[in-house]
Amino acid sequence: MTEVRYDVRGGVALITLDAPDRRNALSVEMAGELVDAARTAESDDAVGAVVVTGGRHFCAGAVRSVLADTGRDPVEDEAYRNLETVYSAFTTIGSIGLPTVAAVRGAAVGAGLNLALATDLRVVSRTARLLPGFAQIGIHPGGGHFTLLNRVGGREAAAALGLFGEEVDGDRAVALGLAWAAYDDDDVEAQAMAIASRVAKDPALARRLVTSFRRETAPGGVSWDVAVELERSPQMWSLRRKHDA
Repeated sequence: MTEVRYDVRGGVALITLDAPDRRNALSVEMAGELVDAARTAESDDAVGAVVVTGGRHFCAGAVRSVLADTGRDPVEDEAYRNLETVYSAFTTIGSIGLPTVAAVRGAAVGAGLNLALATDLRVVSRTARLLPGFAQIGIHPGGGHFTLLNRVGGREAAAALGLFGEEVDGDRAVALGLAWAAYDDDDVEAQAMAIASRVAKDPALARRLVTSFRRETAPGGVSWDVAVELERSPQMWSLRRKHDA
């Protein structure tokens, strides 16, 4: 990998976007490497959680050339597939069978904001900048942007950011429910790793937990009686495993 760094620490896979010269804007190559890193973590039974970060600059969206190429001929095969690859960067992070945390410093813009919102939890810098940026450059949001905003922050936040182009910092993101906690810049990644490390201590349980969590908190949710039944099987598995330990 040349634009994504992958490291495992204490059962946590740390995936770092590493193209600081363009503030980690997602190229087709970087998106592909991010997908590969996520799948590598998922295939490793010793990994119990994933932290996605970008160092000082989380992700400035998709590189403009991908959008420009798609604009010239949206249904041309290569252009269509390239944009699809960029989408897959955050749809994969959002669907792998591991708990995921975004450690956000600097800006999360457009597709970069999608990437942060796709994770199960966000830890942000107080000075982080979360903004859609789509309409500001004259294009419609993509990648399920409104759904991601609404799922995490609710309709009001989705309207403010996605429709009206509001920008929020880390403290405001926490107040809106778009992030769990805000810290000083230098503490963000360590705090994200600490949170991820707790669940990662038991990788097998972590994978069961995140499956139930996503099923029960998916848009529309499930009724309480259905949730009881959904949780019964993995809880019985965990009780038996604990008894046999």
